[in-house]
Amino acid sequence: MTRSTATPAVPTPLPRHLAVLVLLCMGCAFAGNHVAARAAFDDGAGVLLAILLRSGGTLLVLAAMVLWQRQSLRLPPSAWRWQLTLGLLIGAQSLCLYSAVARVPVALALLVGNVFPILLALLTWALGGPRPTTRTAVLMGMILVGLVFVLEVPARLSSGQDVGPQWLLGVGLAFCAACVFACALWITDHKLSQVRGSVRSLLTIFIVFSSVNLAGLTGALPGGFDLPASSTGWFALATLVVLYGTGFIVLFISVPRLDMPRNAPVMNIEPLATLLIGWLVLDQMLNPGQILGGAIVVTGIVLLTYRKVERVKVPVAGTAN
Repeated sequence: MTRSTATPAVPTPLPRHLAVLVLLCMGCAFAGNHVAARAAFDDGAGVLLAILLRSGGTLLVLAAMVLWQRQSLRLPPSAWRWQLTLGLLIGAQSLCLYSAVARVPVALALLVGNVFPILLALLTWALGGPRPTTRTAVLMGMILVGLVFVLEVPARLSSGQDVGPQWLLGVGLAFCAACVFACALWITDHKLSQVRGSVRSLLTIFIVFSSVNLAGLTGALPGGFDLPASSTGWFALATLVVLYGTGFIVLFISVPRLDMPRNAPVMNIEPLATLLIGWLVLDQMLNPGQILGGAIVVTGIVLLTYRKVERVKVPVAGTAN
């Protein structure tokens, strides 16, 4: 039977309560992926190994979907360099965020890494886009105030305690992940918007997978491919692959029906879900001041994202987390 070439009908959006439920589940899945990664790292697994397994599993499923749909991987000539840049940026973001998760509490790393909407707004303005409105600037300030409490800046300054190199490195890596992700979203929006989302996702994941392999083979990150010391680490790696892959694929399939401009802020449940899962699984708990700061950060991000309806970007291209 010949496949019809007619333009497919626009998918009917899900009822809002179902769309919100799907997004909540996906946010929790991505949160669980990071907690599982920390459990694997604590058992001796290398960061590159976790990224390799995660991207490899997702790549296989996504490639099967693109082949089944008979989609062409051909890109406009001007898009290839931007696609390569996007893939390398997402690989760097994954490396930075997982490296941060390995050093500081998972919820703290996620809260710092989720300041990318601020960085994206500033980057867009710096590159000739619209200037942030007064309301946007106020929300940015609100998020930064929340981060001050999350990072315990007042307490650390008053006590003069040494934060330690691992804490500083972990927070710095989480912030680098936010910076890189903001750049990736800008490229997606301004340079690759004409590329079909499924093709862009597949190529991005392929570049991440290839670059991680290259980094491991060249020894760029010593210990990056270290194996877990016990079955606990292997179970954690399997869990992160399943959670990330499920979240990515379900989100990828469902996005046309989820009314993302309206419902995308629901995905900001991820840092809060990470806090709860990290407490249950890893016995990691932030103090009351950090929890208050985290609530301020998440509230600010939700408000900032919700207002920018026409510019909402969802990490369905393997770009987030």
